[in-house]
Amino acid sequence: MKPTNLHTQIFLDSGDPQETKTMIETLGFLDGQTTNPSLIAKSPVAQERLASGNPFTQEEVFEYYKTTVEKIRANMPEGSISVEVYADAETKAEMMIEQGKKMATWIPGVHIKLPTNAEGLKAARALVDEGYNVNMTLVFSQAQAAAVYAATSGAKKGQVFLSPFIGRLDDIGQNGMDLIANVLKMYKEGDGHVEVLTASVRSMEHFFAAIALGSDIITVPGKYLLAWQEGGIEVPTAYTYMREDFAPIVYEELSLTDDISSYNIQHDLTDKGLEKFVADWKALFEGGE
Repeated sequence: MKPTNLHTQIFLDSGDPQETKTMIETLGFLDGQTTNPSLIAKSPVAQERLASGNPFTQEEVFEYYKTTVEKIRANMPEGSISVEVYADAETKAEMMIEQGKKMATWIPGVHIKLPTNAEGLKAARALVDEGYNVNMTLVFSQAQAAAVYAATSGAKKGQVFLSPFIGRLDDIGQNGMDLIANVLKMYKEGDGHVEVLTASVRSMEHFFAAIALGSDIITVPGKYLLAWQEGGIEVPTAYTYMREDFAPIVYEELSLTDDISSYNIQHDLTDKGLEKFVADWKALFEGGE
């Protein structure tokens, strides 16, 4: 069961409904789940089909995604499930909005994952205004976090998630946990309508550090949840994540109420992340096209 002193929501980062079931049986709870194109492509059913020489058509990919999240919801009746739109660097907000609305009909409790770029922010504004939930993904900077806050002003608590990818910052020699700490500090000046969802967790140290910092949500691969359970579901209270081999990410004094266009939201890792998600989708399509 969930420890009473744990105030962070725990999400599973997976595209496999069977893993959802296993984690709930093992931990006794899950607060939600995040999915993305890469995770769907890696799911056992998708891999088995590709190995048989029978790739999906584009229409079948989205039907498979729908069926997958329906199974996840069946195994986890309560909690948020994040479902990601298909978007590349050229995708306009209107297309994201159209996809997001369709995905939101698949199951109750959907958060629509959108890229944190200019078009994604436009889509978020429109969807939030119509009462939809969003999860702004591929976040790598405090400026992007400030822009998401400004773009979704007026949203209700629980309606907007922000997903900083800490592991990918570590990959380029920056301390990704610093970004979590900086965004949480910045958001303390706001109304709490954006919740920080720590993503791209690569170690138990990441996991424990995010809990100790007070991240609203953490999404993690199942292997770390199993390790957590085996260790007695410890709830750390002291932040001790120190990496001398990583460059620190310095806190910036940013307003949460500026015009969206004033924030420098471009980040190379966001661009690369979009490219990877598109590549993983296309790997499922017939002929890889």
